[in-house]
Amino acid sequence: MTSSDTRLQKVVILGGGTAGWMTAAYLGKALQGTVDITVLEAPSIPRIGVGEATVPNLQRSFFDYLGIAEDEWMRECNASFKMAVRFVNWRTDGQGESTARELPGGGPDHFYHPFGLLPDYDQTPLSHYWFKRKYEGRTTEPFDYACFREPPVMDAMKAPRWLDGRPATRYAWHFDAQLVADFLRRFSTEKQGVNHVQDEMVRVEQDDRGYVTTLHTKGGLALDADLFVDCSGFRGLLINQAMEEPFIDMSDHLLCDSAVATAVPHDDEANGVEPYTSAIAMSSGWAWKIPMLGRFGTGYVYSSKFTDQDTATREFADMWGLDVEETKFNHIRFRVGRNRRAWVKNVVSIGLSSCFLEPLESTGIYFITAAIYQLAKHFPDKTFNEGLVNSFNREIEVMFDDTRDFIQAHFFYAPRNDTPFWQANKKLTLPDNIQQKISAYKAGLPINSPITDESTYYGNFEAEFRNFWTNGSYYCIFAGLGLEPDAPLPSLAHRPDSVAGAEPLFDTVKRQQQNLLETLPSAYDYLRQLHGA
Repeated sequence: MTSSDTRLQKVVILGGGTAGWMTAAYLGKALQGTVDITVLEAPSIPRIGVGEATVPNLQRSFFDYLGIAEDEWMRECNASFKMAVRFVNWRTDGQGESTARELPGGGPDHFYHPFGLLPDYDQTPLSHYWFKRKYEGRTTEPFDYACFREPPVMDAMKAPRWLDGRPATRYAWHFDAQLVADFLRRFSTEKQGVNHVQDEMVRVEQDDRGYVTTLHTKGGLALDADLFVDCSGFRGLLINQAMEEPFIDMSDHLLCDSAVATAVPHDDEANGVEPYTSAIAMSSGWAWKIPMLGRFGTGYVYSSKFTDQDTATREFADMWGLDVEETKFNHIRFRVGRNRRAWVKNVVSIGLSSCFLEPLESTGIYFITAAIYQLAKHFPDKTFNEGLVNSFNREIEVMFDDTRDFIQAHFFYAPRNDTPFWQANKKLTLPDNIQQKISAYKAGLPINSPITDESTYYGNFEAEFRNFWTNGSYYCIFAGLGLEPDAPLPSLAHRPDSVAGAEPLFDTVKRQQQNLLETLPSAYDYLRQLHGA
């Protein structure tokens, strides 16, 4: 080692949990053992989360990169399958419609945002041919059931894989986040040589430039490093407190700021295991349902401006038939927004210390995965080149703001308008970015649809981090909420051969739906086989 060697030698990650151990495992692989990595984890700090839902790129972009087979980590983490988000009661108050206890099943007020890819014909997504059919009165079938293979399969609670392990469609996962953190801790320490220090940080030492040099612990340790990764959660101990980087509050876009959560036992044999996340509209927010073997994680995300903790807890408990006095609830207050900069000097924030959006589209793990991918891509030397830092910050800013806009549009365009919360969402201002997308959508144009088939999607690794929405995501949400284009795509009026050629695709979708219904095992049976239950 010469004095001119500017390579980083030490990285300290403050905080364990999912963010900390995902970061440690990923950097351990990306840096090929050339950097000493330490995770400082305070055992007294509780971990937030009751069940976690993900998006499909997790296996390819994270576990495959680490060389960890899907079945291996699924067995360790009580993981189950997720083929979509099912939105319930976003159009009405639920009276006379399907209620939480009746999922899956009756009532028209539900729609899916599937992970399956939307077919196209003549370089035009099937959604546009579907809307032309509907506009002309030739179909009343909902968009998701007409254009995707997956909705009837999910209604029947089938698995997305055949019993021999072959995948039938694209899917993501539900899992116990604490089990994932524990699994990655063992992987990182035992297979990658990551150091694990269980202690509590009490003081941050900085040099005259403001760079962090050392973390001092309650147990008397002094941990020095070249780069520090802040995974300390909402407290932002390094990025917000030590570096004094401002957090940009975005409650003017999204009103929810609190949650009450618990786990509910479930009779899987009698009722099956739902292969999707449910997002159930409530009076002052929405509730998630994340099924796993033997139980489901659930929580009510609400706005404290429109209800208080006790009232929200009672509404939540009533939905699931829980005894308020006997049930252990986890009450959470969260901040909505992002740091002005995720990376400042030699401190990088990842996870809740960096940014947070309510998990309506399961973005939590995605934000972590995308950030650590970008950190490895922009990994600095001791000069901390501003070009690298600025590029990283731009990537995180665009990723977050685009996702924020998409989430806000769910509430803004939801027809539900029966309570002050839902009424208030209609009065917020949508950012220019999503307004432009809506304008294109209303004009009949495809929006944000660079992905047209499986080979293209999986062949573009970078695209998985820049935009994890599928080619039908915006259409799924907007059509599901009842927002439709003003008229069919005008160019289709000049392409009768294309319109006629697309018609057989609708029949193909129906045949595929039936084939999957007949050949796929139930999610319950597959998971019992996988987990040896």
